[in-house]
Amino acid sequence: MRFTLRAVLSVCLFCTLLVGCEKTLETKTKDYTKWTSYLGGNDRNHYSTLSQISPKNVTRLKLAWSYAAPDSGQMQMSPIIIDTLLYGVTAGLRAVALNAATGKEVWRFGDSLKLPGSSRRGVAYWEKNKDRRIFYTVGSDLYALNALTGTAIPSFGQGGKIDLRSGLPASAKDKFVVSNTPGTIFEDFIIMPLRLSESEGAAPGDLMAFNVITGAVAWVFHTIPHPGEPGYETWENKEAYKSEVIGGANNWAGMSLDDDTGILYVPTGSAAPDFYGGDRKGSNLYANCLLALEAKTGKLLWHFQFTHHDLWDRDLPAPPNLITITRNGKRIPAVAQVTKQGYVYVFDRRTGKPLFDIEERPVPPSDLEGEQAWPTQPFPVKPKPFARQSSDLGPDDISPYAKNRDSLKEILAKADKHIYAPPSLDPVLIFPGFDGAAEWGGTGADPEDGIIYVNSNEMAWFLQMEKNEGVSPSLSLGEQTYQNYCIVCHQKDRNGLVASGYPSLIDLKNRIKIEDVALLLKTGKGMMPGFPQIPKQEKEALLQFLYDGELKQSVADLKPLEEKAVKPYNFKGYNKFLDSNGLPAISPPWGTMHAIDLNTGEYIWSVALGETLSLKEKGFPTTGSENYGGPVITANGLLFIAATKDGYFRAFDKHTGKILWEYKLPAPAFATPATYEVKGKQYIALACGGEKLGTEKGNQIIAFALEE
Repeated sequence: MRFTLRAVLSVCLFCTLLVGCEKTLETKTKDYTKWTSYLGGNDRNHYSTLSQISPKNVTRLKLAWSYAAPDSGQMQMSPIIIDTLLYGVTAGLRAVALNAATGKEVWRFGDSLKLPGSSRRGVAYWEKNKDRRIFYTVGSDLYALNALTGTAIPSFGQGGKIDLRSGLPASAKDKFVVSNTPGTIFEDFIIMPLRLSESEGAAPGDLMAFNVITGAVAWVFHTIPHPGEPGYETWENKEAYKSEVIGGANNWAGMSLDDDTGILYVPTGSAAPDFYGGDRKGSNLYANCLLALEAKTGKLLWHFQFTHHDLWDRDLPAPPNLITITRNGKRIPAVAQVTKQGYVYVFDRRTGKPLFDIEERPVPPSDLEGEQAWPTQPFPVKPKPFARQSSDLGPDDISPYAKNRDSLKEILAKADKHIYAPPSLDPVLIFPGFDGAAEWGGTGADPEDGIIYVNSNEMAWFLQMEKNEGVSPSLSLGEQTYQNYCIVCHQKDRNGLVASGYPSLIDLKNRIKIEDVALLLKTGKGMMPGFPQIPKQEKEALLQFLYDGELKQSVADLKPLEEKAVKPYNFKGYNKFLDSNGLPAISPPWGTMHAIDLNTGEYIWSVALGETLSLKEKGFPTTGSENYGGPVITANGLLFIAATKDGYFRAFDKHTGKILWEYKLPAPAFATPATYEVKGKQYIALACGGEKLGTEKGNQIIAFALEE
């Protein structure tokens, strides 16, 4: 059956803000020559009208400058440029300002802080008169820095910072709360994305706006509704909003803002805990939704939910694109949201009306005790998915390069390949995988032409549950703590899931200082969330267990863990479907790039993105590769993207998908570039940190320009 407007949207409360919902929205002419906001602008389109670099001369691009950061490792940062300064964040979470024409460091903030933590994707900028501020986060702290000097502004919060948890309930004060993605500036507000734990006990994912002058909370929107709020009825657990088990439904990927209407478009993630939702039955608004809010007040205008009662960690992975499409000769302001599943949903951004039909289709029920999977899920009729779906795969789709094809065929045959097959004691194939087809790097767009450009991953993973037998009281306190917090990613034997990005914890004492691991337990790093809520005695016991008794203070007299309610099932871990050589077990392409015309819902072109170098050396065709980071689109016909595991930076013809230029980077750039102009010269800059996907670490921010 198809959605009615009543079924998928809250009532449109803001038509009075417009001159009639059916009229074409008049917008101001936008300036696409600047790159002053995350991903190029509040519409998040990665788009520029700078034209000095063109399809005809792109082969003349040369390295213009390089900046070596004081630390190395993964940098997901996409820089912004204000006048002649480029602002970004290093792998060690230091905020830096560089001369945008030379790469020379102007200032650096953060040397005196304890900085381990997950990557930051950039900074936000605000100005009024002569007051110019940079906002960025370290841990749960949001800092306001003088944009010209890099010093903290003491009048903001306490000594230049606020705790992002200040707008959350008191129960969240000791929980893991950080922000990977820059906040969105509206007038004198900054609205902050939050990254939270995804297991039991996660903080609630409330959306919060803070005053950029004082740091005070301006407004809060409850993504897990409170009694009396719309959406409260979609949770069977009426205590969900204050539960010590349930949390999440947070925006972590960033949001988009319509500068003309002051409407904020916010994609949210799944409710926690992931994979088993017995404690949160119902459709679970406003998890997995696109929310249209008044940026000034946080008032909900309309919403759409992409996954009901999410059991697959199908967070919305990127901010939506604000574009204009043409339908029957009329120009329509639209919002397009890409998903981990490889779908594109397109709405009239004034009303939330879908611009292509969306069908609610039956999906399989759960066989886990206490679970109740939602009976239907929404599928867009157009465009077709930009990644293959699990149900498409058969024995002929096993990689032709795998030496163990027969055993891989047997594994595939035993897995449930239905789309939205719920978690089970038997393996379920998740394809596109947990990280998704679309990623946090975001989607580029020609905003006035209605064309989007999206890069995609095609990596299969397995989802499998096991019955929870509880933590044995015969284990040491350290072993019990390990089982409670670490076993899913690092496994019972502590060998980790290295191919999936989860390292071994064997022989830690010879690889990393115990003090550094203690800090990581608090702050997290990369894919690992922090666990600040672990009581001191349990953390000390865990460290002693991991370091084979080398902790200085004795924990022999510590009490065992208190008995806690035992959840019925555990997730068995993040296992990629790989062949015996560690390559994807599914046939190529493993990474792709697409141009999709959202005026019609049809594809303009699709190509493989990236190479598998070990196969390329043997003469095999282009396979595509895993990729993290988005493209930059220029009005004069170029698409720039790095993102790939092979470590190349490429320029494509945006009209055909043909590669025009490529450059081997000093380390892979798992980040979205930025393009800008200084004194009449166009540059394109990106961060090269490597480390992700097992690649070598790097520490450079580099920029290209045409050779003189």
